[in-house]
Amino acid sequence: MKIVVASDHRGFQVKGRILAQAAELGHETIDMGPVTSEIVDYPDFGAKGARSVSEGKADRAILICGSGIGMSIVANKFPGVRAALCHDELTAEMSRRHNDANVLCLSADLLGERLTSRMIEIWLGTAFEGGRHARRIGKIAEMEHQVECHPTDCATCE
Repeated sequence: MKIVVASDHRGFQVKGRILAQAAELGHETIDMGPVTSEIVDYPDFGAKGARSVSEGKADRAILICGSGIGMSIVANKFPGVRAALCHDELTAEMSRRHNDANVLCLSADLLGERLTSRMIEIWLGTAFEGGRHARRIGKIAEMEHQVECHPTDCATCE
């Protein structure tokens, strides 16, 4: 899988560890920045990661900021992105299993190194169950389409 990883300054150190771990797990990784720990604005880097998934240039993204909240807000603005802010192993697993999350948002300040590592392993290794959950994901995609288009101009919405 092609995995992009981006952070703000508070997530810079965690980003480095995640890039190394994802590569060790056999994934192609792309560092979307920043390149130093100098202060940056999380929307700039969250958008880079989410846009990569939205445009199909990456399979998944992992975004890290101080709380993870800002990155999740930014990422969910992009079409086709299902970003999940996860805090433990269970939320990481369920975000994939039931919600087919393609962007994982993490807190650099609230999660320990061992927990973060375990969450990455679980999130990258968990498949989407499909079934009734696929129907629900389809409804989300339909809502997203309705927000993006103008029904009078869209053959799909007529």
